Amino acid sequence: MPSAKPLIVVLISIFAVLPIVLSGKRPNLREFWTFAAAVVKFGLIASMVPAVLAGQTLELTVAQVLPGVPLAFRVDAFGLMFALVSSFLWIVTSVYSIGYMRGLSEHSQTRYYCFFALSLSAVAGVAFSANLFTMYLFYEMLSLATYPLVTHHQDEEARRSGRRYLTYIVGASIGLALPAMIVTYSLSGTLTFAAQGFLPETTSAATLAILLLCFMFGFAKAGIMPFHAWLPAAMVAPTPVSALLHAVAVVKVGVFCVFRTLTEVFGADLLISVNLSTVACWIAAFTILTSSLIALSQDGLKRRLAFSTIGQLSYIVLGAALLSPEGLTGGMLHIAMHAFGKITLFFCAGAIFVATGIKNISQMAGIGRRMPITMGAFFIGALSVIGLPPCGGFISKWYLALGTLSADQPAMLAVLLTSSLLNAAYFLPVVYNAFFREPTDPRLQSGGEAPLMCLLPLKFTALASVILFFYPQPFLDLARLAARQMLGGG
Repeated sequence: MPSAKPLIVVLISIFAVLPIVLSGKRPNLREFWTFAAAVVKFGLIASMVPAVLAGQTLELTVAQVLPGVPLAFRVDAFGLMFALVSSFLWIVTSVYSIGYMRGLSEHSQTRYYCFFALSLSAVAGVAFSANLFTMYLFYEMLSLATYPLVTHHQDEEARRSGRRYLTYIVGASIGLALPAMIVTYSLSGTLTFAAQGFLPETTSAATLAILLLCFMFGFAKAGIMPFHAWLPAAMVAPTPVSALLHAVAVVKVGVFCVFRTLTEVFGADLLISVNLSTVACWIAAFTILTSSLIALSQDGLKRRLAFSTIGQLSYIVLGAALLSPEGLTGGMLHIAMHAFGKITLFFCAGAIFVATGIKNISQMAGIGRRMPITMGAFFIGALSVIGLPPCGGFISKWYLALGTLSADQPAMLAVLLTSSLLNAAYFLPVVYNAFFREPTDPRLQSGGEAPLMCLLPLKFTALASVILFFYPQPFLDLARLAARQMLGGG
C-alpha cells in the first residue's frame, strides 16, 4: 500500500533540528522541541501497527538511483517493531537527558540534542529501508551523526575513542559491506529485500561464504568479534548516549542490518543448502561466550555493560542464523526485550554517577542503602538481560531456546544456557554487594538518589521490563508475523 508515512517519520527528527538550534539559549523551549518531535514520531509509527498486523506493507519510492536500485521505504513487521522500540525509548531517554545533562551542567547541550535527533532519523531510515542501498545510506548517516555524541566531552580520551569508533564503524562498512553490496548487485541485478532472499541459487558456495562474512563483519555496529572494540571505547560518551545509542539504536541497527541480510538477501533455503547457517551460528556463539567471559573481569560499570551488550547482540544474530520460525521470532523479540532491560541498566549507571561520582563496581559496596530505588531497578534490568522471570528477557530467550531445538542445533542451546549463567555471574554480585555489604567509599556515607528526572525513566523502564513478561504484545505479534514473512509464509 503506497504511503508517505515512512518518509515523514524519517524527516520529523531532521526538521526538529532547526527549532532546537534556535532555542539554544532557552533550555526549556529547546527540550520542548525535542519532546514534540519524539512524541509525534512515535505516534506516527504506532499508527501503522494495525495495518501491518493486518498483513499490509506500506511502501514509498522516493527516487530511482540505478536500475533496480531505488531510494525506497517499506514498512513491514520487522522494521515496524524496531522503529517502535527506538522511537518510544527516545521519549524516555529525553526525560533522562534533562536530569543527567543539567545535573552535571554538561556543556554543548544544544549540539547534543541536535545530533540525537539526527541519529533517530537515521535509525528510522534503516528500519524502513526497502533495499540494501537505502539501508546502507542511513547506516552511514547514523555513523556520522553519532560521532559528535561519542566525542561530546572533547577531551583526549573522547577524541581517541571517537577515532576508534569511526575506524571500526565506517572502515568496516566501506571496506566490507559496500564491496559485498556491489557484488550482490552484479550477481542479481537488484538490491530489493525479498522473502527467501534474492541472490541467485547458481551463486557458488565460496562466493556466498565471502559475501556472508563481509556483511556480518561489515555491519560492525552489530559488535561481532573481532569488530567489537569500538563499543567499549564509545562508553566515554555521556550516559544518555550510551543508554539509547549503544543499548538500543546504534547497536540494534547493526544487528538489524545483519538480520535483514541473512533472511532477505541470502534467504533461509540458500543458506541452509550450503551450510552457511551453521557458520553464522558459530560466529555468533563465539562472540556470546567470549564477551561474557570478558565482562566478568571489568570493574568499570559501563564497560561491563558494554561487553554484556556485545554478547546480547549476538543472541539476535544467532536467532537469525538458526533460520527456524522460533529462532527468528526470538531473535527479533530480543531486540525489544534487551532494549528495555539494558537501557534500565545504563540509566542506573548514569544515576549512580550523577549522585555519587562513582563509576567502578568495586566502589559500590553498600550503595543500595543510599540508592535503593536505583539499585532495585538495576536488579530488574539484570534479571531481564539474564533471561529470568518475571522479566521480558525470559520470553525472547525462551523462543531462542526453542529455535535451537527446531533447527536441530543442540550445541547452540548449550551456548545459550552457558551464557545465561555467565550473565548471572557478572550481574548478580553487583546487586548482592550493593544491598548486603557495608559501604566502604566515603561518598556513600550520606546523600540520596539522583535527581527526579534521572530517577523516573529508570523506574519506568524497569516496570516496563516486568510488564513485557506478562504482555509482550505488540512486539511478539510483530515478530511472529515477520518470521512467517521471512520464511515465505506470508
